[in-house]
Amino acid sequence: MAFPATYNINYYKGDTYSFEISPKDAAGAVFPLTGYTPSMMIASARDHAPDFSITATADFNDPTQRTTIICTITPTIGRQLTAGTQYVYDVQIAKTDDSEVYTLLTGTISVTADVTGA
Repeated sequence: MAFPATYNINYYKGDTYSFEISPKDAAGAVFPLTGYTPSMMIASARDHAPDFSITATADFNDPTQRTTIICTITPTIGRQLTAGTQYVYDVQIAKTDDSEVYTLLTGTISVTADVTGA
């Protein structure tokens, strides 16, 4: 597998921000996500105990087919991020028994203050 990919996000504080992930295997075929649970974590640092961490939404676009994961930073989550701060994140899939864990995507999140909520 060629995981994880990198995607850096410019986030406008308090907005909804969504993106899709369609994992592929090394041959370019759809990676089977059946039996996995997706998750997205945002943190202040790549560390086992960062000063700040929060879970964003990661769900299957189609729970039956399980080929695409939709990740969302909701306004409730976004309001907890500090403007002018750069965060890190990753999106993982894990088997229920944790026998397999794959990080699909990682990157940074740069937060810009909004005008309306100022």
